[in-house]
Amino acid sequence: MSIGQLSESPISEPGSEQGLFSILGIVFKREFLSAYRSRQELANPLVFFVIVIVLFPLGVSPEPDFLRAAAAGLIWVAALLATMLSLDRLFQSDYDDGSLEQIVLCAQPLYLIVLVKTLIHWSLTGLPLIMLSPFLAVMLNLESQHIPVLMLTLVMGTPVISLIGGIGAALTVSLRSGGILISLLVLPLTMPVLIFGAGTVQASIDGLPVMGHFSIIGMMLALTLTLSPFAMAAALKMSVSD
Repeated sequence: MSIGQLSESPISEPGSEQGLFSILGIVFKREFLSAYRSRQELANPLVFFVIVIVLFPLGVSPEPDFLRAAAAGLIWVAALLATMLSLDRLFQSDYDDGSLEQIVLCAQPLYLIVLVKTLIHWSLTGLPLIMLSPFLAVMLNLESQHIPVLMLTLVMGTPVISLIGGIGAALTVSLRSGGILISLLVLPLTMPVLIFGAGTVQASIDGLPVMGHFSIIGMMLALTLTLSPFAMAAALKMSVSD
């Protein structure tokens, strides 16, 4: 069954639990197939992430003490910018082939469908960045005892970036040069998670308690998981109806 059949299929009847799981399975399969067919686009954010961090010591200073102090902020800024590169493709391919309209017209909850799409997008873009971060942190001379703190902040913080970015992607899906507009819309909203993400690692380096920082990042994650799917659904309905 394709996305284009969602609005016509009997499994899309309101309140049908079987229909909901079937649709989510279709979305899951479609997202991974689309990612496999666009492997180069999927690799671009990861390559950008690595290049920024590798070139930083060459362009600024290779001093170990300086790199140690800048490691957390540099990795977080690079992760934020790398995530921004992939956000414009979150709904764009669905909009281009017409399947986004079928998703919006589907009787099943749109907010749940876009939440699944966003989390799959994060697993394909955010998780590889997190897996690479320990190696890049070692290259930046960050002590090994602080690397788990860095990874945990990225695990909790990068989904926030993807969920907030999904709202910008939904608002600009029908516009040309949407990637630039997404950055202008999303970057100011992602500053808190960037500040607290890098600040948590810095607090660990300074020997200060970090649980308060983690609590704030967790609150941001809970709020975005709860509210952003509804905002994305409303934005997609406006974009498709234009």
